[in-house]
Amino acid sequence: MGMLTGKTALVTGGSRGIGRAVSLRLAAEGALVAVHYGGDDEAAKQTVALIEEGGGQAFAVRARFGAKSQEGVKGVEGGVGVTGVEGAQEGRGVEGAVERLFEGLADGLAGRGLDILVNNAGIASTVPIAHLTPAEFERVMTINVTTPFFVIQRALPLLNDGGRIINMGSTASRLAVTTQIGYTISKAALEAMAPTLANELGRRGITVNTVAPGAVRTDMTAGYTSIPEVVAALESITALGRLGEPEDVADVVGFLAGPPGRWVTGQTIDVSGGTYLGPLA
Repeated sequence: MGMLTGKTALVTGGSRGIGRAVSLRLAAEGALVAVHYGGDDEAAKQTVALIEEGGGQAFAVRARFGAKSQEGVKGVEGGVGVTGVEGAQEGRGVEGAVERLFEGLADGLAGRGLDILVNNAGIASTVPIAHLTPAEFERVMTINVTTPFFVIQRALPLLNDGGRIINMGSTASRLAVTTQIGYTISKAALEAMAPTLANELGRRGITVNTVAPGAVRTDMTAGYTSIPEVVAALESITALGRLGEPEDVADVVGFLAGPPGRWVTGQTIDVSGGTYLGPLA
């Protein structure tokens, strides 16, 4: 039996990259995992299949984060066709997407509460301030900050005492990179939630922490992790001398989600292999 046997978990953005690794890790420890995804049905099916092949339990939940608020939308949403009630809900912006997520979660949990919430879904922004448009800034903040906040709010009545909330931050909040200022602001805001939420929810035994990865090889980072010169530069400022893998991050999430993480709350855990700690000898 794993340390999470009998527990339930929701991983947003759980079908690919770090989210997939987290979903697999929690399922391997015995949790029933709700794998949230935005639109890639095949990736979600693959993740659920991988979990089930390993003897675990999972189900997929679709909800598109970051859609513009549109009254009565029934057609194309975010470039992906959605219709009927689903389209109308997701077209109501954050409120509709969160409601859609929790409707699917309730169906999959079948009356059970939630023990672990991992807010992993997020998007990047790779432009300097001079080229960051209001539309892009709004989208980054909506998906990376506003939606996780209201996912937590919506989850609180469902979250069992002794539960875990884990937000996916980034070392961007401590490193100055001019070409990702919008992303940096969003991750710093997300990180700022944990101490206050931890203080509020501690009497219920609920911990709230942020995991802050550095450069990790995923499809979202393929634009730069596939360039040897960039990889070499990143490795040169990392104490452990390599880029991260999704499993490196998932193992830390697994620690925080399980009994070993019971006495850690309100913290940001840097999971970067020691990126930019200072001059290397």
